[in-house]
Amino acid sequence: MGFFSRSKDNSANSSSASVDKTKPPATTDLYTVPPPGVKPTKKWTYDDDQLAQIKELEEYTKTLILPETDEYYPWEKRFLEDIGTHPRYMRASKWKMDNAKQRIKATIEWRREYKPELITPDDVSVEAEAGKIIISGFDKDARPIIYMRPGRENTETSPRQIRHLIYNLERAIDLMPEGQEQVAIIVDYKSATSSSNPSISTGLKVLHILQNHYVERLGRGLVVNMPWWINAFFSGIGPFMDPITRDKIRFNPKLTELISPDQLDCEYGGSYNYEFKHDLYWPTLTDFCCIVPADGTRIDKAGKAWIPPSGNGIVWALKQHGEQPTSALSSAGPYKDDDTATLAENLEKTTLDDKAAPTAAEPVAAPAPAEDVKA
Repeated sequence: MGFFSRSKDNSANSSSASVDKTKPPATTDLYTVPPPGVKPTKKWTYDDDQLAQIKELEEYTKTLILPETDEYYPWEKRFLEDIGTHPRYMRASKWKMDNAKQRIKATIEWRREYKPELITPDDVSVEAEAGKIIISGFDKDARPIIYMRPGRENTETSPRQIRHLIYNLERAIDLMPEGQEQVAIIVDYKSATSSSNPSISTGLKVLHILQNHYVERLGRGLVVNMPWWINAFFSGIGPFMDPITRDKIRFNPKLTELISPDQLDCEYGGSYNYEFKHDLYWPTLTDFCCIVPADGTRIDKAGKAWIPPSGNGIVWALKQHGEQPTSALSSAGPYKDDDTATLAENLEKTTLDDKAAPTAAEPVAAPAPAEDVKA
């Protein structure tokens, strides 16, 4: 699902112009770890009262957890043991305990219904065939980048589109380096049409999932190549946006101020000339996240079923498990088991510091036609 839009009969190349000879050579390399030196810059600190509130919320969710005999129990336990889960719900609730309890209870119930960790790659693979959602690269704060291109929509509206969106959010969380909690989303409306846009009710359903069940996960929402007709859509969902969510959205920003060129697709001024090929992209992402395509099972390198701990990404989880990914790509190139500089050594350098976050484009109260971002 292309964020809040849908269309059909558009291929992955429908938004591509003729080949620009000034672009660097095309690559199918997927960037699944940040380049050396790129690290999360935002640290949350809590006073004693806030820590006590977080502890109270943790004690509350212990009363809600499924019995150990339930098949979904290990995954619910994983979600609740994520070191960032309870603080995120307290922040999202503006430290109002009743609201935090209500919101996290609603998410627990939603996760039991959707089971986001268990959505199988094979189930949503057809949705990924045109490249309408691609995860690759990191912004200057080491947030995984999710590219959403509504103009590449290739299927009719269905619950599977929602599952595809959720699947990608879960994979972006897997790609987060240690200390990172958020993603950067680029929504590109190039080649999308007014007739392809869904109803307000569909947009609200997606917004509900993002705001209520992936709280505090959006670091930046960057909307580019906005057509004039999209104003009505954003005006329709705008009143339902949390003010904090709204303030994170930028319309037609200069993306190179937020993302280093080597991590940014060259369509938007970067030097990363990524060539999407579903038969390469999909298994690369699936394998890196240690997922069996047919049933969604997580396995370790020995092929044994495994539930990786949540909170610091799949690379950190593998490291705790005594393993490393068989391969990963960063802007420095592929990492392999026999590399002198291992992936683990690279990640040791990417701990949190107090460096100030880069300046972002100023938010606007409502979208308006603006000059498109050009490569």
